[in-house]
Amino acid sequence: MDSRRAESFSDGVFAVAITVLVFNLLPIADDTAATRGIHALTAQHLADHWPAFLAYLVSFLTIGIMWLNHHTMLGQVTKVNRTVLALNLFLLMGVVAIPFPTALVADHLNDSEGGKVAAVTYGLVMMAIAVGYAAMWVYLAAHQRQLGAIRRVRTPRLSTFRFTAGNGGYIIGTLIALVSPVAALIIFGLLAVYYLFEHLPAPGEIEQGEPPPGQDPTL
Repeated sequence: MDSRRAESFSDGVFAVAITVLVFNLLPIADDTAATRGIHALTAQHLADHWPAFLAYLVSFLTIGIMWLNHHTMLGQVTKVNRTVLALNLFLLMGVVAIPFPTALVADHLNDSEGGKVAAVTYGLVMMAIAVGYAAMWVYLAAHQRQLGAIRRVRTPRLSTFRFTAGNGGYIIGTLIALVSPVAALIIFGLLAVYYLFEHLPAPGEIEQGEPPPGQDPTL
């Protein structure tokens, strides 16, 4: 299958997941209206819902940056096989689930015990997605010839390490969630920023230490 078909399907899933996030913010308007009664809307009414805004910000950045990296991954090859499609489905299953822990965090972050459960749930979803990304990238790197890689290079060990290093951050953040849900959410947000920077080689780019174009690499 042409990799562009898989990428188009994935783009649709990312678009749905990132759009659903805003649904968690819509009830805030009803809540503030019911609370203030006949009084005018104030900044305090909105500030009381800061967990929802924080969760939205972190999740929106996370999904958006995941989409960028997903595009870079599939941009390395020109076709995909059944294994890639299966790994991609596993990955997308986690992505489309992000609005669920986002809603939990928005509703329970201020609750001592409930906030911990919500933040841990968020972390577990992030860990599952991180595993999906790592598995897919390692498979793509190891099967460049079969998948019609745009350029054939040695297995990009440095890129693989940099791309998967954030997995440890999600584990740490999930453990910290047992103590401080807010701190855990901040860590998840920082990890999103980490992945904003390019950790994978762009299609056609030759990494330092890789063989020159035309030289048959050893995978």
